[in-house]
Amino acid sequence: MNMPPTATDAIKDNLGEAGSHLKQAASAAGEAIKGAGSAAGDELRLGKANLKAELADSALAGIAAAENMGDAAREQMDVLMDKSRDVLDSASELIRERPLTAFGIAFAAGWLIAKVARSSNK
Repeated sequence: MNMPPTATDAIKDNLGEAGSHLKQAASAAGEAIKGAGSAAGDELRLGKANLKAELADSALAGIAAAENMGDAAREQMDVLMDKSRDVLDSASELIRERPLTAFGIAFAAGWLIAKVARSSNK
């Protein structure tokens, strides 16, 4: 004789089914975590590769800038030399046009330099 299932049997069956579903959910969660870890690892490797590439590009740009520094210094020196030539030409022209004024300025500058040099020695 088969007895009809009781309420207790129904509860046991339902709890068994719930446990089975929980086991499947835990397995699915584990797989999801494993997949997320793998994806995160892939992203980390990609980020590391991008970082290395950007640092290498930065180093190359720095080296290129350093190589151009000599040329830039020469350009600036040429500009400075041109300006100093212009100042000397202006001074020469002023001396030719006003020799007495130039002599007076030179004498006053010499006297002032001598005065300052003497006072600093005391």
